Amino acid sequence: MLNDIIHSNIGLFHFITALISLITGTVVVLNTKGTLFHKRIGYVYVFAMLTLNLSSFFIINFGGFSLFHFFAIVSLLTVIGGMYAAWRRHNNWLTAHYYFMSWSVVGLYAALWSEIGTRFVDNMKDFWWMVALATFMTIAIGARIINKNAKKLNLK
Repeated sequence: MLNDIIHSNIGLFHFITALISLITGTVVVLNTKGTLFHKRIGYVYVFAMLTLNLSSFFIINFGGFSLFHFFAIVSLLTVIGGMYAAWRRHNNWLTAHYYFMSWSVVGLYAALWSEIGTRFVDNMKDFWWMVALATFMTIAIGARIINKNAKKLNLK
């Protein structure tokens, strides 16, 4: 079964880093912020996301650079933005860190739906509709959770 889904060593690497990113990103989101645990798991998440996104540029499914590669760049920018804010500690750094990293996790879940679509939908017309619907639903739910938690954390 896995051979039908993963077609190369880079695909396997991408799959493993995606799983690590999904697990650690979810753990960070669900646990108390600012603790040593948060920081340690957060660094695993960041490393996994960086390697996940970089590996995506070696996967060519649609004849070259595609919409998925564009979103890998967006994902890289959210992770870098979140870490930059945490490292620089400028005014309002916590708000920037929270929003960048939270959207990074939401984007990761949206990418999960896209990946499922590429593997299990044969008709490209249905694929794009399914990916769009799942992505918009993920973003809507993610926005609600992010904003609710930002209020709890007194972030602007």
